Formats: sequence, C-alpha cells, structure tokens
Amino acid sequence: MTTDESPMDGWETLPWSQIERDVFKLQKRIYRASTRGDTSSVRKLQKLLLANRAAKLLAVRRVTQDNGGKNTAGVDGVKSLHPRARLAVAASLRLSDEADPVRRVHIPKPGTDELRPLGIPTIHDRALQTLVRFALEPEWEARFEPNSYGFRPGRSCWDAIMAIYIAVGRKDKYVLDADIAKCFDRIDHEALLRKVNTFPALARQLRAWLKAGVLDGDTLFPTEEGTPQGGAISPLLANIALHGLETLLRERFPRRHIPGTRSNTAVPDVIRYADDFVVLHKDRAVVEQCQQIVTEWLREMGLELKPSKTRIGHTLREEGGRAGFDFLGFTVRQFPAGASRSGCSTNGKKLGFKTLIRPSKESLKRHYARLREVIERYQDAHQVTLIGSLNPLIRGWSNYFSIANSKRSFSKIGTVLFRRLLRWCYRRHPGKGKKWAAERYWRIVPGQGWRFENQTFRLRLVRHEQTKIVRHAKVQGARSPFDGDWLYWSGRLGHYPGVMPWVARLLKRQRGMCPRCGLYFEHGDATEVDHLRARSQGGTNSVSNLQLLHRHCHHGKTSEDKRGVRDKYQGTEEPDAGKLARPVLEPSLGSDTPA
Repeated sequence: MTTDESPMDGWETLPWSQIERDVFKLQKRIYRASTRGDTSSVRKLQKLLLANRAAKLLAVRRVTQDNGGKNTAGVDGVKSLHPRARLAVAASLRLSDEADPVRRVHIPKPGTDELRPLGIPTIHDRALQTLVRFALEPEWEARFEPNSYGFRPGRSCWDAIMAIYIAVGRKDKYVLDADIAKCFDRIDHEALLRKVNTFPALARQLRAWLKAGVLDGDTLFPTEEGTPQGGAISPLLANIALHGLETLLRERFPRRHIPGTRSNTAVPDVIRYADDFVVLHKDRAVVEQCQQIVTEWLREMGLELKPSKTRIGHTLREEGGRAGFDFLGFTVRQFPAGASRSGCSTNGKKLGFKTLIRPSKESLKRHYARLREVIERYQDAHQVTLIGSLNPLIRGWSNYFSIANSKRSFSKIGTVLFRRLLRWCYRRHPGKGKKWAAERYWRIVPGQGWRFENQTFRLRLVRHEQTKIVRHAKVQGARSPFDGDWLYWSGRLGHYPGVMPWVARLLKRQRGMCPRCGLYFEHGDATEVDHLRARSQGGTNSVSNLQLLHRHCHHGKTSEDKRGVRDKYQGTEEPDAGKLARPVLEPSLGSDTPA
C-alpha cells in the first residue's frame, strides 16, 4: 500500500492511460451484460466500478480538469482544487443517503426572454455524480432506443437531423412537432426511481440528489419534483425518464401486411433529442392518435406537452399557415418542383418535390443579433479585437449548419454582416470619406471580393460562405462507444461538422489516437492542439509542428515544457514569463493551421 507521500500518489504522475483503460473495461463488461439481459451481473459490476479507485480518480479529473465548468462553485464556494485536494476528494467518494443543496444560477434561454435555471452541485457531489454516471450509463446505453440522440456519447444533433432526412427525404409526411414543458423541472421523482430500478444503496443516493433542495440567494427551496440542470447525472436521468416513447408508438402501430397488395402499413418514425421530439407518418389520423398516446404516457412521469410549441404539420402542404417544421434550429420542408429539380425515389422515379433542410428564420435572427451586439460593443476597439471576437461566432454557427442546404442562408447572413461592418467603418471616421474608410479596413482579394482584414497583423474575418457543405453520416442504429469498436468511433470524429479542418487532419494523421497517452479519442473528450516544439523554443504554427492531445495530456506536457525551459535557465537570469506561454493569436493567411 502506497502512502500519500509516495510518487505514485502524486496527481500528475498517476498512470492516466491505464486508469482510463481499467474504467472502460468495467464499463464494457456492464454494457455487454446489459445487452444480454443479465441484471445480476450488471449490478455486481456496477458495485465493483463504484468502489474502484481508478474510477474515482477519473471522476475527479473529469470534474476538476476536463469539464468546461470546472471553475463554477457550488453552495460551498469551492471552485478549484490543488492536486492533493483532488486525491482527498477521490478517496472520499462513496454512496450515502445525503447530498448538499445545489446553487441556483440563471442563464439566458436562446430565442426567448426566459431564463433557464441551472443547479450547480458542489465539487464533491459533481465528482460522485460522475462516478455514478460511469456505472449507470453503460447499462442504459445498451437499452436506449436507436432514435434517441440527446446527451448520449457518440451521438449529436446532426445525427437527429439526418435521421429526419432519411425518414422524409423521399416521402411527404405529417409531423407531430412536440416539446415537453419544463421537462427537467417536472419529472416525478418516484416514477423516475422506479424506472431506474437499481440496487438500494444507489437508489438512496439518487433520491438524496433529487431531494437535496435549491439555494437561490439566501433562500433554500425544497425540490419535490424535477432533476436540476447542471448536474453530471441530470441528462442521463432525463433520458431514462423519456426512454420507451419510440418503442411504445411502434408497438401501437406495428407494421402489418395490407391484404390484396404487396405493401405493408408504415410504422411511425420517432426522432428524439432530449425533450424535443418529432413523430412522422403519412396518415394524419395516426399522428393525432400518437399525440394522445404521448400525452397519456408523459402524464405517468409527471410531464406534459407544451401547447405553444406543439403542432401537427405537414412536410409539403401548408397546415396551420405553414409547411414544414423546425427542429434543433433547422427548418425541414419539402418544396414542389418540376422534373428538372425534383427529388428521385430509390428506383429513379421523380417525386415531384425536393426535401430541403436549412437554418430556421429564428436561428438566422439570433445569429445576426449576436453579431450586431459584438460589433456595437467593439465600436471603439481595434479591428484585430473585433475580428478575434467575430471569428469564433461565425465558425461555430456555420459549422453547425454545414450539414444542411445552407449556402443561400450563408450568403444572406454574409451580405447583411458586410453592410453592418461598413457602417462600423464609417462611424469610426465620420470626418473621412467612405472610400477612405473602406480602403483602410478592407482589401480586395482576387476571386473573393472585398475581405475585412487587418494587414498589419495579417488577420482576416472568416466568411460564412467559405464553409463547405458536407453531408453528415448518421450513427449506425443503436451503436454505442461502449461496444469497444474504436476503429468505427475514432473514424467518425474527423468527419463531424464542428471539427476544424486542421483538427481533422491531425486525427487522420494520428489514426484517432492521443500520442501522449496512447488512447483513442472519444466523442465528447476535451481536446487541445499542441505544438511539438514550443513556440518559446522557436516552434511554428505549421501543421507539421502540431499534434492533437487530450486536455489533461496537454496540461501535463505544457508543465513539462515549462519546467524544461526553467531548467535550461537555471543559474542564469530568469527567462521572460511571456516567452514561456505566449498565446497564438492567428495563423498565417491562406493556411489551414489553427488560431
């Protein structure tokens, strides 16, 4: 038994690659046992994982290093831990029937004036929730329905959109476009615990988290229902609460042979992303019955459909004043088309319509409002600051919609942004002519037209129209990363729309593996681009000098690089601190290296 003073117990010297392998082996065994319906083995393996030291250490690292909200404090005010404290938290993780209240934080809800309430647990509870999620997630990944895409490893919004395209690409259908009212806040605790159906010790811990209460300011409010957004376990619990919807509707409307024909009755297509879902079918009566069935089914879990966001429409014809429907920021609609522009069936027959998926009008309005807000905020700032603030917004929004028919939308938002930036130029120099102002901040690039660019720093604004439209390959059936097929899962990472071109190139060059720890990258892993030779030592931003690492691996390498520089200067003058960690502002123009 090693002591707390031994090198093996130092946080930075822990064998993280072996720790992750050990945890995944247990999760894979849980997944396989759940797949074959062996509940007894599932429970034994879950208890083994919850007591496993490697799993506890990994849970703490996910909360204190990998997670983007690692610096958010709970009710105890603690928001960062030094390495020895992390080891102490890991050693203290065990199931109980107690939990600290969560701290209430309100964030804006996109597209509305409403605020979304978040509940921030303490670091200890976050780590314990992550540990419990390690044990529960493989069991439920083996049971979840294939068309459930929200808050699941290896699945994304783009998978849900492509599932819709597959369902309606060659056939017009009626659609139940539904939204569950305050899903996270209204889930019935007892119904949820019955559905989880786990062993008593874990059930008591889950109940403690659900009943912990919310501290809003100085007032503690009891939580009689719902699972607070913000906890590591909340998305999984919400998915468990809504599990079974697709199976229920398919059982109520099974595929049957139509007498006297070669056809079968159609089964409703159910695509769900968290609490947003659509039901698609060619018969309106079936869709209306589905709405009634869903309403009754949700009532058992203490939930109901939100009337203002629930409607029955049609993908081709107008229903209720509009054709098509919105889902996850996209508009799905079919347009009547002549023979030259019509879509085709699998045998080449003209359909008479074309299915198009585009950014919704609300998405365009929200994006432009965000761009305008940034431009107005930096009216008196340097052009480099403005470009540095706009580029991430443009890249992120454009990449999200790059799987759809978005070229027209990209061109439209690009034109509006061009005019807004012209006004930004004119307003900064009212005494100068418009031509002078334009030539100061703009440059004509052959074949590309006017480009908003700072020539001194060689920094150029990203254009929406530059984004390539690439069809996303939907995840296969009910597959899960816990099946252990790393060749399939690591290969998918480089093709996600949100992955930058240089990151995709690095993933391909590294064959989906982190060169420091030797593990495959997983969907959802925190990754960072690292310089093989540090810039403080003369390294460049060229792709040949870059590698993709896990965030924690990158932190470890950076610490070693800094120690190496300090050792080099040992006994001489201190090196310039700015040279040890100089930020990379922007790559060279015309290259595809990262900023």
